[in-house]
Amino acid sequence: MKVNIAVNLPIENHEVPDLREAVGWGRRDKDYPSLFKRCNFWAGGRDEFGKLVAFGYVCGMGLEHGYVEDIMVHPSKQKQGIGMELVTALIEEARQFGLGILTVSFDEHNANFYKTSGFTVSSGGVLYLD
Repeated sequence: MKVNIAVNLPIENHEVPDLREAVGWGRRDKDYPSLFKRCNFWAGGRDEFGKLVAFGYVCGMGLEHGYVEDIMVHPSKQKQGIGMELVTALIEEARQFGLGILTVSFDEHNANFYKTSGFTVSSGGVLYLD
């Protein structure tokens, strides 16, 4: 069944941590609901049972530059084009929002996905503080 991606869909506080856990990331329960108040916008999709299976967001100061963060698709729904639909929805919303630049950080093995999504792959750095 098709997963419909929607921008700023209602999400319960436990749903993103549950999805983070399913994809093998830390839950970060303390981030929710604060993230929804602090980011510019988010997008997600639900399966036929109403379970959140895709999520990502754009944050920043809301000026020219936005940061694409936490793109995730439940393992049972990966390799079906849902991630591409999710990123495309975020890019379109960024245009509507008036952003002129989007950046994203990712592991090397995801470079082709982001290149296919329209990003120019470049070098950068990450410093984990916790």
